[in-house]
Amino acid sequence: MRHPRPATDLPRATTPRPGGAPAGGLRELKKARTREAIQRHALELFREQGYTQTTVEAIAEAAEVSPSTFYRYFPTKEDVVLYDALDPLVIEAYRRQPVELDPLDALRAAFQEVWQALSLVEIEGQVERGRLALTEPVLQGRYLLELVRTVSLTADLIAERLGRDASELEIRVTAGAATGAMLAALLPALTEDPVPDLGASVDAVIDFLRRGFRL
Repeated sequence: MRHPRPATDLPRATTPRPGGAPAGGLRELKKARTREAIQRHALELFREQGYTQTTVEAIAEAAEVSPSTFYRYFPTKEDVVLYDALDPLVIEAYRRQPVELDPLDALRAAFQEVWQALSLVEIEGQVERGRLALTEPVLQGRYLLELVRTVSLTADLIAERLGRDASELEIRVTAGAATGAMLAALLPALTEDPVPDLGASVDAVIDFLRRGFRL
């Protein structure tokens, strides 16, 4: 059984904030840019020649790094798809929201803040990652584990905001509902062309949650 981390152990952002400002100094900014470059080149190769056919060596060559550097940033080829650079940004944005906002509205505001700052290329990368995670059999099991991790992380954040324990039933249920709602908002973007307005979809699902799931 996986126990939720204490709120004080929540990861701090180390990737660039929207607008390009470093979150952990120049060294961390350089590492974040290297990680982003590796992932970007990997996604390009997956698109051109398929996920299974693309080797780590090919990704490293395209990103102009050594295979050992690739593995320093991504333990496996699966990780280069599943790593989400937005996670630390959303966490940081969530913590910046006014204290008077309840957890759901704080989550909505944090997501919108980060999403609206993305470039079209960055949005396309996020959509492509999601599509690969849903369609590649080797990634599907890992993606499910990532969703479980997201529920736990969301529970930690909600508990931190409320000054409560993340193991409380109400906290865990709210975290699960919020994660499911966000996934429901994302699914059309991962399965439809052209990609729908994700910001509007997030607003709609959060509003639905706030109405108590009343159909």
